Amino acid sequence: MAVEVGGRRGAAARRKAKEAAVGAAARLLFYPTLLYNVVRSKVQAEFRWWDEVDQFILLGAVPFRRDVPRLLKLGVHGVITLNEPFETLVPSSLYKSHGIDHLVIPTRDYMFAPSLMDINQAVDFIHRNASCGRITYIHCKAGRGRSTTIVLCYLVKYKNMTPAAAFEYVRSKRARVLLTPSQWKVVQEFSKKNAELPAVTSDSATASPARNAVPLTEANLVGNDATEVITEDASLSCHKTTPSRPMIKMLSCLFPSH
Repeated sequence: MAVEVGGRRGAAARRKAKEAAVGAAARLLFYPTLLYNVVRSKVQAEFRWWDEVDQFILLGAVPFRRDVPRLLKLGVHGVITLNEPFETLVPSSLYKSHGIDHLVIPTRDYMFAPSLMDINQAVDFIHRNASCGRITYIHCKAGRGRSTTIVLCYLVKYKNMTPAAAFEYVRSKRARVLLTPSQWKVVQEFSKKNAELPAVTSDSATASPARNAVPLTEANLVGNDATEVITEDASLSCHKTTPSRPMIKMLSCLFPSH
């Protein structure tokens, strides 16, 4: 019994140490990855700061203060932020002054996912806005992992999609979405729990055929571009040139991010 208890304590200690190390790395890499994605957004036409998933959802990267009026003009009346405080560049007070509701769900970058409780809160927030004809902007740092997790769960609950079909649909709208194993696992858990509840239908449901998609194991992450961020004017920038693929891949390896 004592050995078992000691083993559990040791595992918990190792987990906390790992989380602390990842948190420190996330802080250290935030601004370098931000700069990398700023440059990339200026030279790659396909590198959009946000993408429309459906008529009431925008999925994208962390906005700057100057992006708020533009989001309002696009019809955004709700923002879900999956960033930790040091990653958050727009305060809730600024959103409030523009009549935009702000839901903050701090979630650590790279290998972490929001909790099922937070996911339920987020997807219902999106649904309430959509029911009133309002758009919700869901973002993390790069608009790839943490925020995509929320969007997938929304599609599972309110568009009656399977996790695989939802992932393929979102990837058709924003090609660079990428889930870590922990994020994919929580989407599957959410789907299973949602399946136990009465089905939710929507006249505006947009279906997408599943293509046997299995979003990304740790092995799949190798070789993928893994960094995205924005500048104050990244969302407004014109894209005219494209750097060579080797350069992008090299920089991506230096600055991984989700």
